Amino acid sequence: MQDGLRAIRFAEIVIIVLDATIPFEKQDLQIADLIIREGRAPVIAFNKWDLIDNPQELLAELREKTTRLLPQVRGIQAVTVSAETGRSLDKLMDAVIKTHKVWNSRVSTGKLNRWLESILAHHPPPAVAGRRLKVKYVTQAKTRPPGFVVQCSRPDAMPQSYVRYLSNSLREAFDMPGVPIRIALRTSDNPFAGRANKRK
Repeated sequence: MQDGLRAIRFAEIVIIVLDATIPFEKQDLQIADLIIREGRAPVIAFNKWDLIDNPQELLAELREKTTRLLPQVRGIQAVTVSAETGRSLDKLMDAVIKTHKVWNSRVSTGKLNRWLESILAHHPPPAVAGRRLKVKYVTQAKTRPPGFVVQCSRPDAMPQSYVRYLSNSLREAFDMPGVPIRIALRTSDNPFAGRANKRK
């Protein structure tokens, strides 16, 4: 198990192989959660598909469960395969390549702030303790996985529900399905604060 955990931490893409006849066991979800927390890019392979009698019905069920159980990587690439017959292994590699591209994606600051302006116009952050939270600026700080810094008035007061809303909206607006998205909240530093302190 320790070797597997070490491999996840050094990997870029991690294929989560699930038994299609008994998918999403507790250990499967624990491994998926670790992959996401480590910022790796996951791809799901539903194995033993050659044993499934009702493939269309089961596939619809598995897609619903995937969305519900792994909301942090909404739109994750999932491929039905058979290790026994070699079925769809080429499609699995296509999914890996697509996911790796998204994991490395970068969005310009101009596009991000035009997106933010639209978001704030339609769904501004809530007031906390009677004071409206102000979101001022966003930029992408890193890739692998995509990480964004949002400047706002009171980061500690920002509800996690609104941070999730920003993450989901980013994912949809800039076509970043299936990978973790990191959002860090920062205060907008006052460039004159230091000067004021020196005068005292």
